[in-house]
Amino acid sequence: MESQEDDIQSFVGELRKIVHDAANEAELLSLVGPLVQRMVQKRSWLSAEMYEADSELGYGTTLLHVEPDQSLFVVVDSWLPGRGVPPHDHDTWAVVVGVDGTERNLFWQRLDDALLPGYAELQLMGERCITDGEALLLPSGSIHSVINETEHTSLSFHVYGRHLNFTERRQFDPENNLERPFKIAPRASHGAAGAQLP
Repeated sequence: MESQEDDIQSFVGELRKIVHDAANEAELLSLVGPLVQRMVQKRSWLSAEMYEADSELGYGTTLLHVEPDQSLFVVVDSWLPGRGVPPHDHDTWAVVVGVDGTERNLFWQRLDDALLPGYAELQLMGERCITDGEALLLPSGSIHSVINETEHTSLSFHVYGRHLNFTERRQFDPENNLERPFKIAPRASHGAAGAQLP
């Protein structure tokens, strides 16, 4: 049986190949989605620590891998019951696959021209719940919010085209038409590979 670190390294190797070979972002997402689904099924990477979440934030982020140049950022997010995050973008592509529980994703469209700093107008466009093994493919420019409406901590596996703290990621307040930078503080998994946390 492969170890957590072996499985992660094998996964990252396949991920690098897809990113290198894909002709465009749509093709990349269509290939990364199934790769992440297969990784989620293995469960060798899963540990109890990944369910830990910051009670103030409502979520926790465990780093599995980041490349030295801050690309190919792989994390596991935990969401406390009834908690989530407001609308936000990633400023890169993303693939999210449910691991444990159900997460409700709301999708938003930006209506303004993004020229006024700190200002943003958003409109709700739709929603989708993902559960164990289901993939959500988010092209660059996507805006979504996430909530765990269940009574148990939920878990999801995330792959991004770049470390989120090295993008122009934003969080939005649609009621007050506000935007602000959105950074995270991931904790390293015992088997995490790649660069040190920024």
